[in-house]
Amino acid sequence: MPTKLTTTSVDRYRGSIDEGGARRQPQYSAGDLGRFGQPAHRIAAELADAARPGARIWLGTPTWPNHFDIFAGAGLTVSTYRYFDPVTQTLTFDAMMEALNRAAPGDLVLLHGCCHNPSGADLDRLQWSEVARRVASRGLIPLIDFAYQGLGDGLEADASGLRHVIGAVDDAILSYSCDKNFGLYRERTGALYVHSRRHIDLVRTNVLALARANWSMPPDHGAAIVRLILASADLRKRWQDELDQMRLRLNCVRGALARADTNLIAVEKQRGLFVSLPLSPDQVETLRRDWAVYAVGSGRINVAGLNLQTVETFIEALRAVMADTGRCPRVS
Repeated sequence: MPTKLTTTSVDRYRGSIDEGGARRQPQYSAGDLGRFGQPAHRIAAELADAARPGARIWLGTPTWPNHFDIFAGAGLTVSTYRYFDPVTQTLTFDAMMEALNRAAPGDLVLLHGCCHNPSGADLDRLQWSEVARRVASRGLIPLIDFAYQGLGDGLEADASGLRHVIGAVDDAILSYSCDKNFGLYRERTGALYVHSRRHIDLVRTNVLALARANWSMPPDHGAAIVRLILASADLRKRWQDELDQMRLRLNCVRGALARADTNLIAVEKQRGLFVSLPLSPDQVETLRRDWAVYAVGSGRINVAGLNLQTVETFIEALRAVMADTGRCPRVS
């Protein structure tokens, strides 16, 4: 994250080696607490643009639609690659690696920490390791969108991949959300963290200045709720128990979908709230009008809106609208 951040020289900022050649321990800057989603991503993008005007960020598609507007609006150049094929329900890892090979040193790469939105297709352990090596060797800066911790395979498991990436690089940015795992969606609760082996005060100063210009002081209602829960052993355990129950319910529904239709076998191995199906806008409208099944126009389905009693009806509706098109997801 070089060059143009204020308050210090480039050499002072870039120095990651202490006198005598010993590498400094990683440092973290909690640049803003209490806001997530668009605000945290926006601050991250503005920080990157301040450090390197016109910086490029790589997005795997499909992704959260707001990612494009947020990063482009902050002045970043957005490049894309194919991350997921909704027809075969597979993660296109080779395309991801090719994109990272094309990325230039100093470019940012957006990574979904877990429970990929909208596909549900996450990197496995070996793929995370390969991404970490490639990002580090290419001198790229990972910007990790971590919005669903605990809703995939558990709190620790969901964080394992991003920890590997952060440990491999000199600079990384993490946008964290409590919206879903604490049920605080309308409060927009979370945090923006910046990891650096460089002069952390410089990063912190710029993040706080950007936050001040954007919203000055964020609301504290949601953050106070999270703080109280995490500070109490009893409340924390109750929260984790409830989060585990929701995670198990989501994965149970995924298993039911896979058993109900062999074309959806891949859905069982995916994680999080969403499934991305090859549905056209007209098919989505037919589902809504004829079956009272609601999805967004891209074909994204919210698994949390289903239960074991409604899976059969959903499968019947899906078969009805997709039977004549030849666009049903297929087992690869």
